[in-house]
Amino acid sequence: MGTILTLEKNEEVTHDTRHLVFTRPEDFDIEPGQAVDLTLMRDGWRDEARPFTPVMTEDASKIEFVIKTYPEHDGVTDQIRSLKAGEQVEISDPWGAIHDEGPGTFIAGGAGITPFIAIMRQRVQDKGTMGGATLIFSNKTEDDIILREEFEEMPGLKTIFVLTEQGTLPHGMYGGAINKDFLYDYANPKCAPFYLCGPDEMVDELEETLKNLGVPEKAIIREDFS
Repeated sequence: MGTILTLEKNEEVTHDTRHLVFTRPEDFDIEPGQAVDLTLMRDGWRDEARPFTPVMTEDASKIEFVIKTYPEHDGVTDQIRSLKAGEQVEISDPWGAIHDEGPGTFIAGGAGITPFIAIMRQRVQDKGTMGGATLIFSNKTEDDIILREEFEEMPGLKTIFVLTEQGTLPHGMYGGAINKDFLYDYANPKCAPFYLCGPDEMVDELEETLKNLGVPEKAIIREDFS
């Protein structure tokens, strides 16, 4: 039996990303970085569970998600765009491999940023700083960057934004793939651990690249996000 949540708010974050706020049951516990399987309580969608990662701190009074939507797929995320206050969803018990093992290098692709949001917010709340951590965040265009200002303003966090499909690059941003040449300067012990989350193919390639650069497997924390 899962946990039923009631939606309080559904608002825009970027052109294709929504911020959902739910009432939090008193007995619901989750560690920053963990995911849940979410099911819409709408006719025709009750068998369509999808994994999403809450983005709030452990002691937050609400359960929050930041969810990238894909209207062209006519699927669950398209339905999420139209969720109204008062509607309900069901979530599973928390699961997932992403967890906080201290400051390091966070590498995310698109919606793969979501497990890192809760980890970073919790660390800033507890420690007051990200302690010299680095975020390498890949998106198609500048308009796709989720919570850009929040990341840029986090104490102690260095932000590196990579854009894969933007013709003219904004000042200070990088183009192309996060490949071996890009990661060369980060593949050293002082940059560990390495947190990876994004599309399966991207995460597989990043893990292999880091290993080829001498990063031990135990220093890599990964989650696939399809």
